[in-house]
Amino acid sequence: MIANPPFRGIHFGKQYTDRRSGDPNNKLNANMPHSNASKALMRNASRYSVILLSFLLLNIHPYRLLAQGSQPEALQALRAAVRAEMEANDTDKTIWAYHDHDKTPDADGTYLTIETRQGTLRRLIALNGQPLSPGAAAAENQRIEDYVHDPAAQAKARKNSAHDGAQATELLKMLPDAFLWSTVSETPELITLSFRPNPSFSPPDMQSRVMGAMVGEMVIARNGNRIRTLRGQLSYNVLLGFGLLAKMFKGGTFDVERRLVGADHWQITETHVHIGGHALLFHSIGQQEDEVKTDWKPSVDDTLDEAARTLNAQH
Repeated sequence: MIANPPFRGIHFGKQYTDRRSGDPNNKLNANMPHSNASKALMRNASRYSVILLSFLLLNIHPYRLLAQGSQPEALQALRAAVRAEMEANDTDKTIWAYHDHDKTPDADGTYLTIETRQGTLRRLIALNGQPLSPGAAAAENQRIEDYVHDPAAQAKARKNSAHDGAQATELLKMLPDAFLWSTVSETPELITLSFRPNPSFSPPDMQSRVMGAMVGEMVIARNGNRIRTLRGQLSYNVLLGFGLLAKMFKGGTFDVERRLVGADHWQITETHVHIGGHALLFHSIGQQEDEVKTDWKPSVDDTLDEAARTLNAQH
């Protein structure tokens, strides 16, 4: 499996609780699709698996970047990381099994997740820190069985994943133009870059407008030039329609952490997003989520049927 894009699963300026309303793959009952076309940098996060920083610097000329006020050495480090992530996107086809603790305002669930060549299946094993009751466990068995034999539900999950992946890629493509980059510190192992809003950047939509108001840091591992951390904070309130149509609040944060889970295999291991606001006068929007993935092991299941049998046998 390819490392996930850093913005995957982060929805700046969109109502998180309605993102998959009516979808059998919502946060409590998620069987997220796994596809070679949709996996790449920093989780999912999470939630982050498409092109990992793919196309980040395509069609961006060096003189244009330098004219924006970024430090040349910072851009050089960024571009090296992009090249490494693009190569990983082409070559890393590994699939994984892991535990996923996902906490939102609506639910606090722990899942056992198995990636396959056909998609990703996950089983709820604890809710609010407590094991499932026999009835709830039986319901999970049935939910998984129904999903594995429901092509329409799988197609919907793939569509949602493709949308998330395209969105993450678009946000990543804007990084060179949306921010001014500089080098904060260097060690033998890591390079830390800082970014701040570029006043000459013209965001094309709500998502990019919120992202373009962020200040933060990117940490790059020198070994392999892989992106290890991407974190940011909303530096000012973002208003649409003088705040009547939408307002995203200053101070909102995101933090995506990626780590080696195997030899040369990087994955999103933590995603923390806390962005709030309102739209259409009083309608709440934003995203509040903390997700931590642990106990990574190579997946031995190639199909959803195999993954379902593994999940049901373990619980």
